[in-house]
Amino acid sequence: MKLSSIFLAGALALTAVPDTADAALVEFVSFNGNVALSTDGFGSTSDVGIISASAPSGSTVVAAYLYTASNNSSATPADVTLNGTTVTYTTNVPNATACCDLRSYRADVTGIVSSIINGGAGGVYDFTINEGSLGGFIDGSALVVVYSNPALPDASVGILDGFASVTGDTTSINFAEPLDTTDPAFFAEMILGIGFSCCSQRSTVTVNGTLITENAGNNDDGSAVANGSLITVGGFDDAFSTLLPGYGDDSERYNLVDYVTDGDTSIQVDTANASRDDNIFLAAFYVSGEAGFNEPPPGAIPLPASALLFGSAFFALFGLRRFKKAA
Repeated sequence: MKLSSIFLAGALALTAVPDTADAALVEFVSFNGNVALSTDGFGSTSDVGIISASAPSGSTVVAAYLYTASNNSSATPADVTLNGTTVTYTTNVPNATACCDLRSYRADVTGIVSSIINGGAGGVYDFTINEGSLGGFIDGSALVVVYSNPALPDASVGILDGFASVTGDTTSINFAEPLDTTDPAFFAEMILGIGFSCCSQRSTVTVNGTLITENAGNNDDGSAVANGSLITVGGFDDAFSTLLPGYGDDSERYNLVDYVTDGDTSIQVDTANASRDDNIFLAAFYVSGEAGFNEPPPGAIPLPASALLFGSAFFALFGLRRFKKAA
């Protein structure tokens, strides 16, 4: 395991080692501690607008990523800006199972986002996004922000990216302890980011064997039904989708609690896209307690010696816990 970062904020400890998202919808990174998740989407044929994040006062940005979805294999975004700063994409992932040269890109924008949120008053923070010169080849973007706050409950955030196979893809959330669904503090949420979607193109989502939607998709975050604006992302300001929503009512944000049985130690999510023309490029989860995403839950595994030396001065003050993500 390679240690990439240690963040100290309240009783939070984490390490984050990104996987290469080049084969399917796989875990990119996960966090455990007093953490939470904010997501939002933007798509417009004018290519310029606002994409937002939400975090309460006293929050510290742990990580922030900008995802951009395209519908042309030669359309690598090179001049996308966030708050006037050009972003650098470090992944270029084609959906090998779908039509239409669909692909997605990811950029680390932690510096841009943290400079606004850290020390801020709390609430909704707006960022100006300019998707650059590629026009109709860029269907939209998703802003994913993980933040810590000492007032938050112990939780896990998992970010999966790449692409979900249109013929069927499975994600498993695995917990350290059996789930107590009678606990009012228990929560389990999922958001999806889907590109090149409109006009009754749809995907199905099944949770622990229950079909919860046949209508994941549409261009909810796009300004028009046109290439360059075909994106939907479950957002912090979206209501949870109801069970089996209509096509125009699916927000791509889901409350998974009702599909969990008391005592379960995992939640399984299955997706499929029968029309083979949508690109589920992002899935993000926010769940109670300690969880692993497509891997066992984290255990009490010591950090590498270098991390222990780096953080030793802070351990007594912050009660730092230990978390490992498999490389």
